[in-house]
Amino acid sequence: MGILQELLKDIPIPKMAKVNVRFNDEQIVDLGRDLGAKLRQPHIMEKVKPGMEIAIAVGSRGLDRIVELTAVTVKALKEAGAKPYIVPSMGSHGGATAEGQREVLAHLGVTEESAGCEIRSSMEVVQLGALPNGLPVYLDKYAAAADGIVVINRIKPHTAFRGPVESGIMKMISIGLGKQKGAEACHQLGFKYMAENVPAMAKMIMEKKPVLFGVATIENAFDKVAVVEVLTPEEITDKEPQLQLQAKELLPKLFFDQLEVLIIDEIGKNISGDGMDPNITGRYPTPYAHGGPDVNKMVVLDLTPQTEGNANGVGTADFTTQRLVDKMDLEVTYANGLTSTVVAPTKIATTLPNDKEAIQAAVKTSNVLDFNQAKIVRIKNTLVLSQIEVSEALFEYVKQHPQMELASEPYDLSFDEHGNLPKTEESH
Repeated sequence: MGILQELLKDIPIPKMAKVNVRFNDEQIVDLGRDLGAKLRQPHIMEKVKPGMEIAIAVGSRGLDRIVELTAVTVKALKEAGAKPYIVPSMGSHGGATAEGQREVLAHLGVTEESAGCEIRSSMEVVQLGALPNGLPVYLDKYAAAADGIVVINRIKPHTAFRGPVESGIMKMISIGLGKQKGAEACHQLGFKYMAENVPAMAKMIMEKKPVLFGVATIENAFDKVAVVEVLTPEEITDKEPQLQLQAKELLPKLFFDQLEVLIIDEIGKNISGDGMDPNITGRYPTPYAHGGPDVNKMVVLDLTPQTEGNANGVGTADFTTQRLVDKMDLEVTYANGLTSTVVAPTKIATTLPNDKEAIQAAVKTSNVLDFNQAKIVRIKNTLVLSQIEVSEALFEYVKQHPQMELASEPYDLSFDEHGNLPKTEESH
């Protein structure tokens, strides 16, 4: 028996039980009608003149109903006599090539056919100026040449910085439309100043170029559109902070203030840019963001197949498994950190041979006197939070909580002969 096995062999893992969690699931049913009505408001439509060439910025994130949002916007602009075209707005995504960005849109279902207009994709940008701190401000060349610019994006909390404006319309204008050079410039000084640089860049672009309006959505805890707004440039500046707060309210969350151990079955780029959403785990890749539970030790057990070896985020955990490390593509993972400049999440966490020992290691180091009283939560990934597992020490708290209910008798986690947990159902 090895020294680690000797240290861990008597560490108990408390009994667990299944818990159902309820979130607000209100959503917009007839998006075409609601968005169409907001687009046709007089103060919006008076900005659109017949014959105007209008660039519509569409990004790489999998927004709910992105195909419909785009098509409805194109249709309204065409009805007003304008000539809309789509400009991919995704910083450096799609391998930072024009063709790659077109493919990313196609993968999301946004094509010239589905949108009803052409797509003009280029990585070329023009420099519009520089911020007082010297940061250059860039804009996609096709957007820069347009008579008008329209931006479509979802508003949500960012995972690496906090400010009145995080992910949303302003970030789409500054980083999305700035392409590789704009994304690089904005990340250059790090996330510490992102909260100032994103709005400052967006404001400069809005001053120098005819941004007509932004189409903003907020999604509920199940990633469905719950709110849609059409905002003028003045409203983008005034209202985006309130929409940001509303988005935070609707986010799914773990309703626990403090945990000894958080077990996450899988991480991956298809779950979050950070592998797992820090807004849910309470563990952030930078010191410039906060919120969520205080977790003493975090364990990550596996990678999703869709992440193709990109294990960005594993360094945010304390423990992982040999299985996950064997699946890592180091080059892809490290490239992620070199682009974002945040490299702590690409380190490899303390690695144990299997699930059981990784969980025992977390319990052993969780600074609790009685291991059987450790407060433990296990989730499949940070997108699937309606069904979770909790340890015995949390049963009473769950029973009292209005949004949670115990859904099983207590049981011991069952490990196979290799010390691994059986796979849970496939993620959506």
